Amino acid sequence: MHPNPAFRREDAARNLAFARARGFGVLAMSGGSGAPLLSHVPFLLNAEGTEADLHLVRSNPIARACTGAMAGRIAVSGPDSYISPDWYKLADQVPTWSYVAVHLTGELRPLPPEALWDLLDRLTAKFEEQLLPKPPWTSGKMSAGVMDKMMRMIRPYRFEVTGVDGTWKLSQNKPGPVRARAAEGVAAYGQGQELALLAALMRGVDTGG
Repeated sequence: MHPNPAFRREDAARNLAFARARGFGVLAMSGGSGAPLLSHVPFLLNAEGTEADLHLVRSNPIARACTGAMAGRIAVSGPDSYISPDWYKLADQVPTWSYVAVHLTGELRPLPPEALWDLLDRLTAKFEEQLLPKPPWTSGKMSAGVMDKMMRMIRPYRFEVTGVDGTWKLSQNKPGPVRARAAEGVAAYGQGQELALLAALMRGVDTGG
């Protein structure tokens, strides 16, 4: 996470809301060989922000390693873009990158196999709801026996959240008009993801002063 306090003023509630809405991140655990174990996972963060339910394929190295409580982190990425110094229209500026990211720290624990079906139904319902008015897909649409066969290949887990950190790097260290010019540059020429959202966040940022 970026150490500059100007980029870390958002409270835990907003960081958790961001992670909950995204519902997708990189699960990072310590590997036995010294190299970190990484897996891109969808997850369901509860209303309190204390638990994130997820599932892993049985052959996933994390699934093989996690037989009990295991410390780790979920990194959740948001909009991002390269920022050209020219957009500031100020002298002696350097390139940078604007972005939003939230890290959930905690412990991953296996759940009993019978928890898997409910977990999958809840996870699917969350994302299908965002596709309304399309009729939601449900596991009940699967042919008899097919879902059971596929579920044998995955395992349910719960990530117990003990800490949350967020970086909202939106040019808060620049004067308002300068930040607005950078936001226009992102909207028109940005290189990254969700450029319109990032530009809107930059325009609406509260610098606290």
